[in-house]
Amino acid sequence: MGAERLLTTDEVARRLGVKKATVYAYVSRGLLASRRNADGKESLFAEPDVAAFAAGRKRPGATPEAPATHTGITLITGGELYYRGRSVRELAGTASFESVATLLWTARLEHVPAEPDPGLLALARAVTAPLPAGARATDRLRVAVAAIAAADRLRFDTTPAAVIARGRTILGTMVAALPVRARPADEHSLAAALWCRLTDRPPTASGVAALDAALVLLADHDLAASTFAARVAASTRAHPYAVIQAGLAALDGPRHGAASHLVFALLSEVLRTGDAVEAIAGRLRADGWVAGFGQPLYPAGDPRAAVLLELLRGPLAAVEQQALRRAAADVTAAMLSHSGAAPSIDFALAVFALAHGMDADAGEAIFAVARTAGWIAHALEEYADEPSRFRPSGRYAGRLPAQSPWTPERT
Repeated sequence: MGAERLLTTDEVARRLGVKKATVYAYVSRGLLASRRNADGKESLFAEPDVAAFAAGRKRPGATPEAPATHTGITLITGGELYYRGRSVRELAGTASFESVATLLWTARLEHVPAEPDPGLLALARAVTAPLPAGARATDRLRVAVAAIAAADRLRFDTTPAAVIARGRTILGTMVAALPVRARPADEHSLAAALWCRLTDRPPTASGVAALDAALVLLADHDLAASTFAARVAASTRAHPYAVIQAGLAALDGPRHGAASHLVFALLSEVLRTGDAVEAIAGRLRADGWVAGFGQPLYPAGDPRAAVLLELLRGPLAAVEQQALRRAAADVTAAMLSHSGAAPSIDFALAVFALAHGMDADAGEAIFAVARTAGWIAHALEEYADEPSRFRPSGRYAGRLPAQSPWTPERT
């Protein structure tokens, strides 16, 4: 049997139809294996590895107009979720959100604070102050991100170091710009700072820990709608602020980030009436679906919901939380009996918000802050790939152009 044929970086780039820089990006993300030649100056690639990688890019249904997206960030398999190969169940109980953000961006689990920029924070507070008192937290986040983007003259630097540094500043500034509702005992973590902006109840160690875990659980979820929107923006070389704005826009839909708001309303109705089945029936009549249940990627149940609901077991055991505990259990039982649908992370977020005296939009705000870390991670990948990759072609199904009056008819 002959020796295995090795390809140079130039040869691999030609075979895949990409630039050499993109080949290096595939290697750095662990998507394509390489080795050094004898003098250590040239990367070499086994031809079978390249062939397998090329075949994997041609997924069923993929076309040149809809390129496959290779990512080394998140894996969903066997009913579980992994960030860079690490179980999210384990990360939610052992790692801070800041360290998980670093993991998503650099593949290193390292806690680095997300500090706001004083100048950008002052601007964000100034532009969001005139918003109506009833404005949602995510409305404020969108306005704040747009304003601080305009003030950052170096925002178009998309080198990894600049994007990562800017990502931490954006996260810190987004949270700090929200109005404070409770006296902060400790703002040394992003979760503690966010807690004091979502409820007027004093922060507790267990409550902040559960919020930190929720941020970890929601930091990324492969190519969800908002993440795909963020990657499309990054592919045009939009700056990180614009990438986040694209993600926030897609997140706003009730079928995505705003779903927990609908669950909050459902649980509030059950708390008021005590009738879970009637409340569910009302949602089915009005909307044709019930938010917070069923996640196609997890047929056996959303592991993120399981983790967060387990963390809420203690708070829900309190006497004053008996009604909420019963309402959540009744809704879950009714949905499982009716359709077999288990709770999703949106259901768990709504229970978390109600348990801690938060407003209906709190779950959406937690979702937005958490997923910002994921959008930045995907932007980093996209900046290393070919620009403007996403250009699908529409299949025209409308009226054909009328025949020009000066074109003679055929007989």
